[in-house]
Amino acid sequence: MANMNILSDLKIKKAKSKEKSYTLSDGSGLQLLIKENDYKLWEFRFTSPLTSKTRKTSFGSYPKVSLLNARKRRDEYLNLLAQKIDPMDYFKKEKKEIQNKIDGNAIDVVYEWLEKESLSTKAITHKGKIRVFENDVIPFFKNKHIDEIDIPDIVNLLEIKQIQAPEIASRLFNYLDNLFRYAVLKRYCNRNIMADIRKSDIIKPRTAKHMAKITDEKILSELIDSLYNYNGGHSVKNALKLVLHIPLRAENLCKLKWEQIDFEENTITIPREFMKLKNINLDSFVMPVSCEAMNIINEQKLYTQHQEYVFLGSDFKSFINKESPNRALERMGFNDEKRGRKIRLHGFRGTFRSLVDTLDLEAKFSFEVKERALDHHDKNLVVRAYTNKANYLIQLRELMNWWSEYLMTLKS
Repeated sequence: MANMNILSDLKIKKAKSKEKSYTLSDGSGLQLLIKENDYKLWEFRFTSPLTSKTRKTSFGSYPKVSLLNARKRRDEYLNLLAQKIDPMDYFKKEKKEIQNKIDGNAIDVVYEWLEKESLSTKAITHKGKIRVFENDVIPFFKNKHIDEIDIPDIVNLLEIKQIQAPEIASRLFNYLDNLFRYAVLKRYCNRNIMADIRKSDIIKPRTAKHMAKITDEKILSELIDSLYNYNGGHSVKNALKLVLHIPLRAENLCKLKWEQIDFEENTITIPREFMKLKNINLDSFVMPVSCEAMNIINEQKLYTQHQEYVFLGSDFKSFINKESPNRALERMGFNDEKRGRKIRLHGFRGTFRSLVDTLDLEAKFSFEVKERALDHHDKNLVVRAYTNKANYLIQLRELMNWWSEYLMTLKS
């Protein structure tokens, strides 16, 4: 072994700067670099046992790092080298692990992941995701590192949520799986514990329930009369009358804008980004408007034509809340599912689709046209690519006129 502990504090203090930097050796790789400005820096040189290349690292400046402490650091490095470990790689990894321990606070990781999720999630969906984590997850993760959370913690959290709100529990399982995948990627924890949990062992499957719809002609006739004679607000009344004739989704109906209505072509055009299926390869949704539907729109125009939205809420500025028409339907008595007298905004789409199939005995309207009226598209991407190019506007106009005429025959 090379001579060690050659230097002394007195010798270091007497060392003065020169025109060029120079070094004073303390042996076994430790040396003091003295720069032109009298700055003194501890350096350690060694041969990596992994690459056999010479490497150099710094222990800090003198006298901030004393001679005694510099030697202690050298001894640590020499001990690792004796074990065939590259000390620079070792301490770099150790520093990273310590930093991950600091950064891996569970709550911090949750908010970091949510921030990333916000870049690829709709604002309203992301807002709900934040609410779920703040109400249900963060109280469980409080004061814990993400790596300290174990399977019993997750099971306890999900079982409680399964009792409170099964639908949210199912979503929460998926959220947590994505959270832990992100934590592993960022090396805040070593494994995704969600991979060791089978969702079906905790989350009980829910029986799919179809949206209530009215298909009995007598009850449908009563519904039509009730809508046309409703004494509530104009926006609620006309929104319900319009969805009867044009089976829009609740969100598209309530957020319908005047700029989306073409009074010359008698059409409604909703940009693809506002539809449920937002595939950029699909055209905007275009729906022909029947004469009766246009009468309803013109009636509503008297009240809100100077505003952005067709159907206004109670503040007369923003769009109508989709629950307002639903509450109106309840008040009109259409809330008894056992008697086939229950319907909500989304149920008008089911009523349309069921009755068109029932009444179209001559197969006048193709399956594709009926589906396009609801903006349903084939799941097969190849089929979708071809059918998207087809222009169904003429057939849709014929279908919507036929549907409106049928509805008016039921009106007293």
